[in-house]
Amino acid sequence: MIKDFKGKTAVLTGAGSGFGLEVARIGARLGMNLVLADVQQDALDRAAVELKAAGAEVLAQQLDVSDAAQMEHLAQRVRERFGAPHLVFNNAGVGSGGLVWESTVQDWRWVLGVNLWGVIHGVRLFTPMMLEAAQQDPAWRGHIVNTASMAGLLNPPNMGVYNVSKHAVVSLSETLYQDLSLVTEQVGASVLCPYFVPTGIQHSERNRPGELAAARPTRSQLIGQAMTDKAVSSGKVTAAQVAQLVFDAVAAGQFYIYSHPKAIASVQTRLEDVMLARNPTDPFAHKPELGQELRKALRAAG
Repeated sequence: MIKDFKGKTAVLTGAGSGFGLEVARIGARLGMNLVLADVQQDALDRAAVELKAAGAEVLAQQLDVSDAAQMEHLAQRVRERFGAPHLVFNNAGVGSGGLVWESTVQDWRWVLGVNLWGVIHGVRLFTPMMLEAAQQDPAWRGHIVNTASMAGLLNPPNMGVYNVSKHAVVSLSETLYQDLSLVTEQVGASVLCPYFVPTGIQHSERNRPGELAAARPTRSQLIGQAMTDKAVSSGKVTAAQVAQLVFDAVAAGQFYIYSHPKAIASVQTRLEDVMLARNPTDPFAHKPELGQELRKALRAAG
């Protein structure tokens, strides 16, 4: 846990928008050095200008978090400029919907590349730097926060690729927490599991790589996109509020971070399904009209 953020260094992926940008804004207000990484150059440039104007020391790098070499270059630059980071926010993510068998190899590679491999690279590169700093100074404290989703604890239909990526991030984060606890009390970990929050992730297609950008989406993908757009745009919790929850959790050493605690009831139902070996509960049991709408749309597409 980190009690005092002033003068500490934060590394943030997906820093040009959404949670990443809002966490960076709070970090700037708290006097942190900020390392901003994003695939979208124009969004990154705007964020860097804003946060420098707010008085923060900023290192900005455009990169693809799924690329090992680019992430290794980022880690090297961070070490040279600021030393080991105190807060690492592995946050970059993309959304993708559609029936699971309609997802192409390119869909899988893109979503798992950003959502999972981006986190893997952040963990494998920055954790050793943080542990080294902790060994050298008993007072040093660090924390890693990985962005998953409620889709990492549930399995909503028509979102298979995304669900798989986020379940893997939850598993990685829980294991990271346990592994860190074996070797140190100075470096902690958390997993952020937001529900529908307006962040811009519903417009992930803007950053789809060339071969995917040219591909025509399937009917189920279009239906999934429309439903996600509606749910996200109607979200009442803001990205700024979630960013504050992140800092509160880091200061408290809290592992699970939820934007919508009431959604945990659905997680409990899923875990009871697992424990009782009963078939998965209808995810639309509380809102049957949504399930009817989705089934009608998908069957009409058949």
